[in-house]
Amino acid sequence: QDYTWEDHGYSLINRLYPDVGQLLDEKFQVVYNLTYNTIAMHCGVDTSMLRRAIWNYVHCVFGIRYDDYDYGEVNQLLERSLKIYIKTVACYPEKTTKRVYTQFWRHFKHSEKVHINLLLLEARMQAALLYAL
Repeated sequence: QDYTWEDHGYSLINRLYPDVGQLLDEKFQVVYNLTYNTIAMHCGVDTSMLRRAIWNYVHCVFGIRYDDYDYGEVNQLLERSLKIYIKTVACYPEKTTKRVYTQFWRHFKHSEKVHINLLLLEARMQAALLYAL
């Protein structure tokens, strides 16, 4: 059975430490929904599928998989260099270098790369909380 933040983690942490669940949930939602609706030089783009793929890929790296998500999206939307970057930052942050940072999404703005970092770090935190809870 899936153990998700929305269905289980949020309510459990609120029982253990009142009001923290709400603060964490808001933090996760703000980062997850953050978008300029742009990708590189393209404006008016719906980035929700990409953000969901990154979030679910980070959870997948830590062994959390969801039955109702098509992981084929991850392979379609995340190029190999981005997957390598995500795995390096999420699992081995001490090995993250400027070279690794510059290897993915070469034509994208730094703000978009920072958003990727925010997404993967919050997804990693949520994965860790799910394990802890």
